[in-house]
Amino acid sequence: MNTSSNAAARVLNGTKIYGEGDTEVKALDGVNVEFQEGEFTAIMGPSGSGKSTLMHCVAGLDTLTSGQTFLNDVSLTDLSDRELTLLRRDKIGFIFQSFNLLPTLNARENLTLPLDLAGQKADSSWMDRVIESVGLGNRLDHRPDQLSGGQQQRVAVARALVSQPSIVFADEPTGNLDSITGNEVLDFLRAAVDDLNQTLVMVTHDAAAASRADRVLFLADGKIVDELRSPSSEEIFDTLKRLDA
Repeated sequence: MNTSSNAAARVLNGTKIYGEGDTEVKALDGVNVEFQEGEFTAIMGPSGSGKSTLMHCVAGLDTLTSGQTFLNDVSLTDLSDRELTLLRRDKIGFIFQSFNLLPTLNARENLTLPLDLAGQKADSSWMDRVIESVGLGNRLDHRPDQLSGGQQQRVAVARALVSQPSIVFADEPTGNLDSITGNEVLDFLRAAVDDLNQTLVMVTHDAAAASRADRVLFLADGKIVDELRSPSSEEIFDTLKRLDA
């Protein structure tokens, strides 16, 4: 596989096996993939295809059984637990289906919390750009229970971006949102790539959500079996139907 100096993350011959003997499950089976800087990639596939496992291994939340994962040129395989924790804190942003906001903190305090815990200060100009891009300027003093679901997810998106990570991983970020609010959040994610040059990797079941991405990777049985660039929802849906069949 040819590697690129513009790869924010990559996996080489990645295999992940759970269990052993009769209960062995090969969640990833020799995966090779790159995620380019400033690009929005969606990962899709049938249930059990390995898409969440791939994201977790690339993000340093899980480890490969064999193969290598790189963030930029740093091999995650070679890091100690402490080094991996610091790398995740400093270089990786996470957006999950559950917003994971602290109810006693207001929006501003929630979005700066990772930096505060690390004893770091946000770059004020960058933070202003992030807040503007997600449309939270007039809601920063509100606690989560005073925000709508879409506004809470926007806080979670801003929190993932404010530390200027090398790459952001989003796991079903619109799964708990209605379609209108979900589209708003997807607009903000798209803007983060286009306007803030963020690198984004999103796992989703939603063809309409995936159509916002620059490319869509399709997994089946732990392998990448197809890829579409700038796809329509219909093209994605047709590919998923073919994989399910």
